[in-house]
Amino acid sequence: MVDLSVSPDSLKPVSLTSSLVFLMHLLLLQPGEPSSEVKVLGPEYPILALVGEEVEFPCHLWPQLDAQQMEIRWFRSQTFNVVHLYQEQQELPGRQMPAFRNRTKLVKDDIAYGSVVLQLHSIIPSDKGTYGCRFHSDNFSGEALWELEVAGLGSDPHLSLEGFKEGGIQLRLRSSGWYPKPKVQWRDHQGQCLPPEFEAIVWDAQDLFSLETSVVVRAGALSNVSVSIQNLLLSQKKELVVQIADVFVPGASAWKSAFVATLPLLLVLAALALGVLRKQRRSREKLRKQAEKRQEKLTAELEKLQTELDWRRAEGQAEWRAAQKYAEKREVCPPWGRHGRGPDRPGRALTLGLCAVDVTLDPASAHPSLEVSEDGKSVSSRGAPPGPAPGHPQRFSEQTCALSLERFSAGRHYWEVHVGRRSRWFLGACLAAVPRAGPARLSPAAGYWVLGLWNGCEYFVLAPHRVALTLRVPPRRLGVFLDYEAGELSFFNVSDGSHIFTFHDTFSGALCAYFRPRAHDGGEHPDPLTICPLPVRGTRVPEENDSDTWLQPYEPADPALDWW
Repeated sequence: MVDLSVSPDSLKPVSLTSSLVFLMHLLLLQPGEPSSEVKVLGPEYPILALVGEEVEFPCHLWPQLDAQQMEIRWFRSQTFNVVHLYQEQQELPGRQMPAFRNRTKLVKDDIAYGSVVLQLHSIIPSDKGTYGCRFHSDNFSGEALWELEVAGLGSDPHLSLEGFKEGGIQLRLRSSGWYPKPKVQWRDHQGQCLPPEFEAIVWDAQDLFSLETSVVVRAGALSNVSVSIQNLLLSQKKELVVQIADVFVPGASAWKSAFVATLPLLLVLAALALGVLRKQRRSREKLRKQAEKRQEKLTAELEKLQTELDWRRAEGQAEWRAAQKYAEKREVCPPWGRHGRGPDRPGRALTLGLCAVDVTLDPASAHPSLEVSEDGKSVSSRGAPPGPAPGHPQRFSEQTCALSLERFSAGRHYWEVHVGRRSRWFLGACLAAVPRAGPARLSPAAGYWVLGLWNGCEYFVLAPHRVALTLRVPPRRLGVFLDYEAGELSFFNVSDGSHIFTFHDTFSGALCAYFRPRAHDGGEHPDPLTICPLPVRGTRVPEENDSDTWLQPYEPADPALDWW
């Protein structure tokens, strides 16, 4: 009887995905002007590509430089052999060599930082050779060169029994799709090389190698016979092992007919089993590569996001410390000068500039549904009133907000507000003269510069469109810093010293501090909005003892929400 088994080696995948050419520190850099130090960098080592797949040619400027207005040319050996051309901010396929038309794709997501990638599809053996990329502008020109190697791991070998010949059994092997020229080797059960009876390795129509080889296996070598086809460039091979009992040697005439009848059937069954195993292995390998690629992409995106968040946090803390300098001076300016205190007497002492502001709420500006404390330092929602109170001055807004007595038309001013665990609020500044006789969109175009919280989970601003903000720590106390001449209104999280957001605008009149606690939403913490006494130099205001150190996820709000 005959026992035939096939045991192919595992194929090591060849990764063609280029490594990232820029690290996250690009976030800290700004595009500069060209200099003599600028270099063009391409792949550092030769690139190996598989026949039929795709390859990436990354190329970038170092240090980074905006390349949107440059000419970028990929070429084969010489610059006039154009593989792909980017010129005057557009791609020119008509300039390509015919062999590369409809096979290239330019990835220019980071071209503003001098980084581009060219993808070449459907690799063929003739693609092998020297490639380069060239950046050119009026004041800079440079190029980089690299080598492309091409390899083809051929088809699964097909083994067939040809019959008895010259006192032995003749086995024949066929395979195709190899590049470069493969090496074929027959071996017996002791690992000794068996000389082939016939061997032909020829070019096919696709410029790949097809092979056919045969061997006559004689008595004494029949226990195990193996044949391997090796791609020397990939250091990978495909191998088959045939096990044949020694009783089937020529001369044992009683078994010849049984051998001739049985062995081809076993070979067919083995080939079918091999095909199923190969298909399953390819499927598993494809799924594994896809999972690895998704994981690598996710890891890179998370690292990029973390780096940017850390950088923005450091930048925000520096801005917050600068803003606190004005609060630590403790020179509380008289808001209304020598004219006394009142909403009809705009402040004059604000021209002193470097002052912490002792902000006080104007009860007359508050909506009837709001309650302002006697000392004018806090405001909370008490629900909609049944109607306007008799004798009320009717200066209040139809918006449920309250404004400060102070008016700011010059200088730098800093104040802090305790929001506690309240789940809905708006804070910021607005033009003192802005109409508030009806609903308004809280945007800079309407004269409002405010930060809001909706339902305890989404922080946002309108600048002028809705912008959702991601905060590491939910603020229990907010710092507001106004630099009137610079046209900046900044918000800081006093809980962790981080910067939240800064409006940049030109203020067209005096500003008031803006407070809008919103109606109570049934939460457990209906805290009022309270203006805080500013800290004395060298002291730290104690915060609530909580563990709100989560990283808030961004979940887009339902556009149908009524969050006004």
